[in-house]
Amino acid sequence: MPHIPYLPVLAVLASIFGAIVVFIWRVREGRTAVTLRKIIIPPLGMSTGFCMFIAPICRINPLWALVAFLIGALLLAYPLILTSKLIRVGDTIMVQRHSAFFFVVIALAAVRIFARSYFDNYLTIPQTGALFFVLAFGMILRWRLAMLFDYRRIMRTPAKPLDEALDSVQN
Repeated sequence: MPHIPYLPVLAVLASIFGAIVVFIWRVREGRTAVTLRKIIIPPLGMSTGFCMFIAPICRINPLWALVAFLIGALLLAYPLILTSKLIRVGDTIMVQRHSAFFFVVIALAAVRIFARSYFDNYLTIPQTGALFFVLAFGMILRWRLAMLFDYRRIMRTPAKPLDEALDSVQN
């Protein structure tokens, strides 16, 4: 692979750009009703990324993959689960974000940037990408599963009248 002198800087800029895109997407997503499809599609779509492991250059030690998945699922998903909850407003279900949610997203992006700079010293760029993909998949999968269970619980409870639901959101 040819040496590109500004590659670490480009990687950090790409990570920052990605974090900004996710931030904007989350703001827009929070303004629309949550559906079962919107909960399930992101991890399903993301799972196609596992095809990268067909290429030998992206393969990592299975134990590293397991540890990355568990760190994402057990540690990094937890703040996302705590700072976003589903509520019923009339007949629709909306996501209600805690004011700390966006700080959590920024902190997770910062952790990723710093950890990536560390792992880039020991792994190839494709292996680092693969490792962080598995970590992100673990995080997204656990967060979306928590949302799915919450969604199903809310759907089983009868809807309150719209006036009562709006009062509970405002208070």
